[in-house]
Amino acid sequence: MKYPIAVERAGPGTAWGVIVPDLPGCFSAADDSLEGAIENAKEAIELWIETALDNGESIPEPSKMEDLRKDPRFEGWVWAIVEIDPVVLDDTIERVNITVPRRVLHILDAKAKKAGESRSAFIAHMAITA
Repeated sequence: MKYPIAVERAGPGTAWGVIVPDLPGCFSAADDSLEGAIENAKEAIELWIETALDNGESIPEPSKMEDLRKDPRFEGWVWAIVEIDPVVLDDTIERVNITVPRRVLHILDAKAKKAGESRSAFIAHMAITA
């Protein structure tokens, strides 16, 4: 997916500000450069999407940049596109094989049981919350 971002030029003593119009509340900034602002925006978009998915919310489709550029709130801002890996949006279940020492597997299973989860659910939960 490719999300348009609006970047406010940095002035003396100010950072580059970034807004992702399609994702309410998604913004970032960078002190160093336009390139840094774009890279930080990518991270902000991925975190926004992960949080929305974890909360069972839908992910808005990206708008056309031509439509967003007409918005007077962004007059004079620089526009860029941030490409997000589609895997970030994919909740397809995938079977994997892991290799761990037996003692670690024993600890993992005990913790999963205590949490009332399967081994797989416990590993997924830990990956998301850690």
